Parts: sequence; structure tokens; C-alpha cells
Amino acid sequence: MQEEVKIGKVTLNFKHYSGVDLYSDGAIENDLLEIVKKYKKEEYPKVIEERGNWPILYHLSEQRANIVEWIPMEKGAKVLEVGSGCGAITGMLAQKAGEVVACDLSRRRSEINATRNQDCDNVTIHIGNFRDVEPDLPKDFDYIFLIGVFEYAQGYIGTENPYEKFLRMMNRHLKKGGRIVIAIENRLGLKYLAGCAEDHLGTYFTGIEGYSADSVAKTFTRNGLINIFKKCGMKEYHFYYPYPDYKLMTLLHSDYYLPGFGELQDNVRNYDRDRMILFNEKHAYEDLVKDGMYPDFANSFEVIIGPGFDTIYSKYSNDRVDEFKIRTDIAISRTGRKIIKKFPLTEAAKEHVFGMRDAYAGLVEKYRGGDLEVNDCQLDEKSGCAIFSFVNGVPLASLLDECLDKDDMDGFDALINEYIRRINHKPDYPVSDYDLIFSNIMVNGPIWTIIDYEWTYGKCIPAKEQIWRALYCYRLEDRKREKFDPKGAFERLNLSEDDIKTLLEEEYAFQKYVTGSRKSMVEIWKEIGRKVIVPKEMVHPTEGARPDDCIQIYLDEGEGFSEDDSIFPEEQYDEKNTVSLDIRVDSNCRTVRIDPAFAPCMVTLVSATWNGEAFADDISDVSIHPVNGNWISDDSMIFNTDDPNIEFGLTSDKLSVQERNHLCIKMIMTLLPRNAAQAVVESLHVEEEPPQPKDNIIKKIGKKIIQKREERYYRDEEE
Repeated sequence: MQEEVKIGKVTLNFKHYSGVDLYSDGAIENDLLEIVKKYKKEEYPKVIEERGNWPILYHLSEQRANIVEWIPMEKGAKVLEVGSGCGAITGMLAQKAGEVVACDLSRRRSEINATRNQDCDNVTIHIGNFRDVEPDLPKDFDYIFLIGVFEYAQGYIGTENPYEKFLRMMNRHLKKGGRIVIAIENRLGLKYLAGCAEDHLGTYFTGIEGYSADSVAKTFTRNGLINIFKKCGMKEYHFYYPYPDYKLMTLLHSDYYLPGFGELQDNVRNYDRDRMILFNEKHAYEDLVKDGMYPDFANSFEVIIGPGFDTIYSKYSNDRVDEFKIRTDIAISRTGRKIIKKFPLTEAAKEHVFGMRDAYAGLVEKYRGGDLEVNDCQLDEKSGCAIFSFVNGVPLASLLDECLDKDDMDGFDALINEYIRRINHKPDYPVSDYDLIFSNIMVNGPIWTIIDYEWTYGKCIPAKEQIWRALYCYRLEDRKREKFDPKGAFERLNLSEDDIKTLLEEEYAFQKYVTGSRKSMVEIWKEIGRKVIVPKEMVHPTEGARPDDCIQIYLDEGEGFSEDDSIFPEEQYDEKNTVSLDIRVDSNCRTVRIDPAFAPCMVTLVSATWNGEAFADDISDVSIHPVNGNWISDDSMIFNTDDPNIEFGLTSDKLSVQERNHLCIKMIMTLLPRNAAQAVVESLHVEEEPPQPKDNIIKKIGKKIIQKREERYYRDEEE
């Protein structure tokens, strides 16, 4: 075998390769190699959506690189990446640094890495065990990256105290003033306490209870990592907290800028395997944030060992079309003040970022003489970003939340009226901020300041439409805000149902304008199809066991199904085991799940309507899916489980969507002995694992089918 091989401009060094790949994800790596050979990087999002597969998402998602993209690296930096895998991080490092030296155990993974990054002429990949490669590495690296690697030190080193020895080994290859960057799961991350399996072993609570001596990987608490650093004599380190975790990070906090109350809402993300939900993580985080304990329970850590950075917070908006992909940082200026920076993440997004200066000038003129301030904006041509002052105060949305928490509706209405008064200044001026929502206004006593005006247009948007959107977004962000009924406000604004329908259509069109044809991460999560399991014995334990014929309903409005937000409807089965459910559904709901019983059963759907109309034949995206059951006819399904689930997908853009919708279901449920249910299932000759909805199980309900069911049902009643 040649010692060095080129794939494109990337060099692969096989000097220390044993001829055997010691780490592999199996056959999926062959698929990945074919994908990176066939598709360009800009086509990866489409491939991810089509495949609906966790390894494809994990290895090809551009969000993987967020964990290093924010680091303000010098252009000529010399970088070592240990455990480079399939190259999700390597490509970003190659863009930012002058030279990248990568190491990995696997030839196949390194071929994938080199193929996807073949245009990078500054990358060399060493294939082999790091213990063998390490003596040949230079000792003048500016950065050493251990992204998802430090936990495997025992496998790399294989001696007593492997983590300390691994770090000391790394430190030998740093130049003076260099940095080691570690990204790793927190052993006490809240998601693991709430029921996510340990990432490396796939078992519940393994990290929390303590790893065995022969574990292939080991993660740490915050103090556990600090103790290792101290043993290595490393006194300068800085903790950052990637959220939801370091793999698909969208937010990055630090000890200098911790999350705000209610900020952490993206918690049901079990792409890799099934999970339990033992409690509501969002609510738990709110109390931890309030008590200053977030650092101990963040799901992941990113630690900078060595000199720190000015950046103390980052937020990524790269789930958009290229023209709007940006990163928002909070940094400490040379004078010690906090400042906000917005960076374009693509060449196409530069116009969007630089256009914010024009938006600032237009809004200043619009509100001149009024009671709304506009946060100042300057352009930094050298670094290619827009710079804003950091505004102190409390978001208007938080003030409204306080009123709701105290049941102070007079105070709530007073704030809404004040908002309406202030934004109504110069109503005919041809500049408008489409995104003038409550969370984008900072309140500091009598001073109200617009802090984010990314979506400002040179036209007049009627104030009542801005108010409608502010109320709509406010309720959409948190279900506890539903206790506020906006109908009164809409009536005062003279907004009819037709007006609201039109505004909803405009809102959906705007979201598509921003994201393009790309699916959201929530939609991709649903495609991957991992289960969210809530132990039934945990549901209202003080009320004792639920009867077998009890009904439970869940609504997924973007955060998955939550036990805390589930409903036990008043409607119950009658003497004929028939029930009619009228489920009120918000416009943002995408899936309704009905658990028809707490025991094995057969369910027949008599009718299903949306806002009084039967599901039409041409609404092909409205689906009914027995998640853990099987269809036995056009309208009947059987479940051999104590937790039967039926999902009603509401993703069609042909649905007539209103602010408040009615999904009406009429069904008959028959409880079955377990052995009888099992016998029926076996007679169907189904595979042990039912096919995913997208394969062949989904059944559509059309008008003709509904009519036939109703005719048969009422004929049976008469007989």
C-alpha cells in the first residue's frame, strides 16, 4: 500500500494503518461514500430529507459544524483534529485555518472525509491508532480539536488514568498560547435524567449511575472535567454550553452569558434512538436557570483550554435558504462592553446582513418623535458583520408572562395597549418591521427599544397586522400562554375570520420564504421515527390506575408529544363502545395522537372531519397511522399493546386552517384479551417491526370511505 494517496486535493497518510478498520458504523458507511461521491455539499440537505435516517443526518448535516464555526480563528492557524470521522468538522476547519492535520482509525471514514472535502488543499488525514500516529505529529499546533473524542481516551490510550494522560499528550503538541477544544456530553445532562439513553452505550441512566471499568466511553460532569484539568496542571479553561447538544447545536451559552428564563424549548430530539419522557425538560430548565444551576445540567459542554475568546454567546439561524443564513454573537468589546454581532454564514447572506443598516435608518425615521427606540447598527466591512449595542432591560414577552403567571390580566392588557400605542406612530410611513414581536422589544422603565429588525421592508404594513402577528407568535412560542385568549384583541382591531385566515396564509408563505423548500428539524425528526415513550404508570399516579377504556390525547405543536400537555377528554365510550371526540387544535399543530385505550384493543374509525368537512380525497398528506398497531381493513386497526397509539398527521397545505380548528373523530373500540390480539396480529403475517408510515401502512380517509363507514354504522344500529 502506498504511504500517501490523494483524493482530490486531500492527502491520506497510511503509514500507521494496520489494514483493519477498528471503528465502523457498518453498511451505512458504504451509503455515505456513495452519497459524497454523487452529490455536492449543497445537495446534502435534500439527501437528508429523502433518506430520513439518523446516521445520514448526523454525518452530513451542516449544523454539525456549528460547534467550531463560531470560533474566531486566525486564517493562518495550524490545526490538529483527532477523530475526524466522516469529515463533518474537517471541512469547516479547512475553511477557517491555514493547515489541518486530521487523524482517524478508519480508512473508510477517512475516504468519505477526503471525498466530501476534496477541494481543500490544506488537509492531511492520518489513518491509524492515535498512539501510533502521535509521535510523528509536529508540536506547534495553534488548536487541537477533540469533538466527541475525549470520552474515548481509554480506547486511545488504554492505561491507568487515560484521560489525564491523553490531555498531557495533546498539550505536548500545542505551541505556546495554543488551545485545546473539547466537545463532550454532560454525564448529568438534563435530557439523560429525563429519559434519553446514554449516547455511546444506548442504555438508560448509565452515565448517571456510573460507568463500569471496561466501558468503551465515559463522559463527565462539569466538576469531573475540571478535576482532570487540574491534575494536568491546566489552570486556564472556559466552559461553553451547546444547546440542545454539541452534535446539532443551535445555541451556545457561556458562564458569562447564561440562558434566560424560558429560552430552552427545543428538548424532544431523540434522533438516534427511542427515549422516555419522565418530566417536562423546558419547565425543569426554567427553574434551574432561575437558580443559577444551568451549567451543571446542560446537555453538553464545549471547553476551551487555554486563552479565552471575546464571544460569550452564539445563536445559529442556518436552517434557512442561503440568502438568510446568519449567526448572531454576543461579545465583549475592547472597552469591556457587551456588543451584538450578526455574521453572514454564506456569500449570498452578506446582502441580508448589510441591509440591516438600511433597516435601522428607515425605522429611526419612522419612529422619530415617537416612543419606540431603535437599537443602533454599524457595519464592520473588515470582519463582514453588522454590530449592534447590547440593550439592557426585560423583553416585553417576559413582562407579559409575568402578568399571566400572576393572573394579572389588567396588567397584561395595559402592556398590549401600550405596545399598540407605541407602534402606531406614523402609521402611513413606508417602512415596517414585519417581525415586531414582543420578544424583539426590550423594556427598561419607560424606554422601549426594538432590538432585532432583521425583517424590515420598505412598505407600509398596517399596525393591526403587526399586532396580530405579535400575538400569534407569542402564543405559538409557549403553550402556557394559551390561557390568554386573543379574540378580544382581534375584535378590537376589527379583524374578521377571513382576515385572520389571510394573515395565517401570509405567515406560512413568509416561513417558506425564509426556509425555502427545506424541511424543519421537527419534520426530519418525525421522518426518522424514533419513539417518545411516557411510562403509563407515571400518568397522574395519585389518581390510581386508569381504566382500560380510558382515552388520552396528545398534540404535537413542534416540541413532540408531552405527557404534561396531554388531555384526558370528558367524552367517554358509551354502552356500544362508541365515542365522538371534538378535539380543538391550534393552527400550528401538525400531529394529533389518540391513545384509544390502556389495553390491547380493536378500533374502527366511523368518521373523521376537519372543521366540519370530511377529509377530502385530494388531501393526500392527511394521514392516519396506527403507530404500534396494524390495519386489518380500510377502517379498522388492531393493537396488541397496553399503549395503543393512533396518529393523525395534519401536514397538508390544502387543509383549511384557522386560528382554532376542530378535528372530530367518531370511533368504536373493543377491548381484546392479549392472546386474541396476538393471534390476529400473527395471522396478518406482519414483520415483528411494523413498517414506517411512509412505506405502506398509511391509510387515507376520503369522502367515499367516510360515507360507506357511516352507512354501515347506522345500518348496524337499525338492525
